[in-house]
Amino acid sequence: MKLPNYENAIVPQAKVTNYLLSLTHPDGSSKARFFIRFGFSANSWEVLASALYNHAAAHEVVKVEASPFGTRYVIEGKLITPDHRNPMIRAVWFIGNEEAIPRFATAYPLEVKENDNDPGI
Repeated sequence: MKLPNYENAIVPQAKVTNYLLSLTHPDGSSKARFFIRFGFSANSWEVLASALYNHAAAHEVVKVEASPFGTRYVIEGKLITPDHRNPMIRAVWFIGNEEAIPRFATAYPLEVKENDNDPGI
């Protein structure tokens, strides 16, 4: 299954610039080092936002988790990057109760199994 309403998905600028691409964020700095390594930058945050949107459009949901506040959707697959190395990532999207629009929550490198011939990173 695809992310519900992925055509209308939202990737907030602050989530990208202040978290995923922030080298000073306590939880996001390791993610920033990862994404920057593949050519993304805070100055061109829209490039990563677009790549995350396209990631959701291209790959299937692998896990759905209900919570008291809404539903989390986990998507795994290659992320198209500026340097074309295209690593495997896991992205998490959230649709709140009584909402229909998915909002980007987080993304991080996906560990690749040893028997995988194409690690992507």
